[in-house]
Amino acid sequence: MLRPVVVGLDGSRESLAAADWAAREALRRGLPLRLVHAWESGTSPDESDLPELEAPRHWARRILRGAMDRLNERYPQVCLSAEQIPRLAADALVAAGDESELLVLGSRAFSGFGGFMAGSVALATVAHVTRPVVLVRSDQTPEDEHLPDQDGRPSPRTPYRGVVVGVDPAHSCEELLAFAFESAALRAVPLRVVYAWQLPYMPSAAQAKARKAVHASAEKALAGVLGPWREKYPAVEVRALVEEGRPAQQLLDASKDAGLVAVGRRIRPARIGTRTGPVAHAVMHHVRCPVAIIPHE
Repeated sequence: MLRPVVVGLDGSRESLAAADWAAREALRRGLPLRLVHAWESGTSPDESDLPELEAPRHWARRILRGAMDRLNERYPQVCLSAEQIPRLAADALVAAGDESELLVLGSRAFSGFGGFMAGSVALATVAHVTRPVVLVRSDQTPEDEHLPDQDGRPSPRTPYRGVVVGVDPAHSCEELLAFAFESAALRAVPLRVVYAWQLPYMPSAAQAKARKAVHASAEKALAGVLGPWREKYPAVEVRALVEEGRPAQQLLDASKDAGLVAVGRRIRPARIGTRTGPVAHAVMHHVRCPVAIIPHE
């Protein structure tokens, strides 16, 4: 059975932009799309005579119906389904995400997350889902996924923008590279692989020699990690960037013209806390294009 692409909806511009992106991604992957809205009352979503319960239910149904109508009109080829989930938002999204191929959520550009994705809910969702999560800005459009045309104007008919992934060969990155290579292959674009390294503290007189040695070692380590993936995806053009500097800043610099950025998040054994790591945190808050957070061991 195919895992669906799942998108969390709350009626905001952010979640509608996420739904549009999710529909396009479902088409690229040949997967169904499932729309979910979290029902936070903790009670059954059945009809009720209590106005304080029926009003939110009516709003939830309206959100899902509106999104279904919008997506059916824009993307008639996508197989759609929708569901209200009678659980707290973070729990509902984590459960739905764990059953998905990827979970897509809306986020506000440069100001955290919008709607029911605000604060701890968003962080808990991203930090605990065991499948990839993609965050989409409210102003994302189909044209933004593509390069400008020859006159510099946005166009949905030009080639896709490239995919960027940040890796550290010292840690497991199989799931991350699998997602990145597949995403690049689906879009027929180059994959930019960023590995940033930093010199340990040492006397300045020894830095030049050490820098050369560390850089060579980093290039060798990255080449070793990428070798099997180059063979598996021979059509994907790989551009390996081995740079000295802070990983977060190097990844942000490499992502300025990207269509999708992927970073890893180490899976924690206990479902407590909402840390995603400094690199993922920086990318989530400062990259303009969609950001994929990939959990790994």
